[in-house]
Amino acid sequence: MTDPALTRALAGRQTLIAQLSDLIACPSVSADPASEPGMEAARRLFEAFLAETGFHHIRRLDGGGHPAIAAEWMGAPGRPTLLVYGHYDVQPPDPLDRWTTPPFAASIRDGRIHGRGAADDKGPLLVALAALAAVLAEDGGLPVNVRILIEGEEELGSRSLERILSDHLETLACDAVLSADGARWRADLPTLNMATRGIGTLEFSVRTAAKDLHSGRYGGVVPNALHVISCILAALHDDQGRVTIPNFYDGIADPDVALREELAAIPFSVDDWLAGAGAAPVGEAGFGTLERLWLRPCLDVNGLYGGYCGPGSKTVIPSEAHAKLSLRLVPGQHPENIRSSLVAHLKALCPDHADLAVSTDSLWTAATAVRRDHPLLKAAGDALARTSGAAPLLVRIGASLPICDIVRRILGCDVVMFSFATADENFHAPDEFFRLSSIDEGLAAWIALLRVLEGSENLS
Repeated sequence: MTDPALTRALAGRQTLIAQLSDLIACPSVSADPASEPGMEAARRLFEAFLAETGFHHIRRLDGGGHPAIAAEWMGAPGRPTLLVYGHYDVQPPDPLDRWTTPPFAASIRDGRIHGRGAADDKGPLLVALAALAAVLAEDGGLPVNVRILIEGEEELGSRSLERILSDHLETLACDAVLSADGARWRADLPTLNMATRGIGTLEFSVRTAAKDLHSGRYGGVVPNALHVISCILAALHDDQGRVTIPNFYDGIADPDVALREELAAIPFSVDDWLAGAGAAPVGEAGFGTLERLWLRPCLDVNGLYGGYCGPGSKTVIPSEAHAKLSLRLVPGQHPENIRSSLVAHLKALCPDHADLAVSTDSLWTAATAVRRDHPLLKAAGDALARTSGAAPLLVRIGASLPICDIVRRILGCDVVMFSFATADENFHAPDEFFRLSSIDEGLAAWIALLRVLEGSENLS
């Protein structure tokens, strides 16, 4: 028998798609100050949606950056409190020439809605809110108290979130957090994410002269900033794919036999997976693909620039060069220790004829994992089993949700991921999309989860 709340939610499917299209049209790029009008437009749309669907005390929480949106429905006295999380900010759309259709104009084709933020995280968040709204409208209430937190700086590493949580402990107090961000691993396999890697980002620059110099007059006799930074970057890995930062691997446990057997039992084709990315396999020697992706740390160069990058040639010796790095961390690694070691390593690699400057103003967060018997994780698994017909596999993700570490430290509770985006939906890349089928699947699963929670006395 179909749940009446699900019938109601599915009847509003076209309205939800229209609302998602409106949200995609908001260029809410938190990294770009010029996108503040788009940030504000997205905030207002979410606030209006929350007001229309029965949530109360809708307000903005300021942490010194882009504000978060909070709301609540606390009409279940004596019942646990669930905090539902998502974010309204998106990644920059660059490179623009690689998009089939404009990034901030929703386009539906082949059963997918395309646009920046469609999957990360406006679509999954809107599905979660629509499911809550349907149960509220159909039942006149929810089985647990629900608080909402919609962040505006997730794509910046959640740099204001720690202050927001610390300053608003009573407003956001909860027993557990259910995240509409995080993404399913695959569309063809029911899974639940139980762990994430941590993250840190860093930018650094090298300077080799007071100004760019003519390559004919100075070539071969003065240092070139791009040459210097390229050598530094090349030295960050050895020929076995291992990161060369001193003490980088201290405290990391190798996967035991049982864990390796568990990973090996997951239906997974490396060739098929990499074919979708158009890439060849590389990585740390001695570990399989899923081990590298879920259990091992990594360091990547995200950007490298300097000198002349316009059309044609300009024969200069660059005086400055810049690089952006990101690191994914695993249990056993302390973010502050890794950051300090990385900065010291960069300085040691920089030759005497160059000056190095480092910027580390982003938030570094640790890896996290939810215990297998966590009540909310089990409830989410039961809901997926009801709607998909199969018990979900517990998997990890190689990505990072800063909220997982921050919530654990500040609010003292765990984050369970329940997103219906899928990892292949071009997150952070051109032609980002969200499967329209995920709307139906997500509405069904969120409503099923609320039904499971009717009998739950403990979420932590």
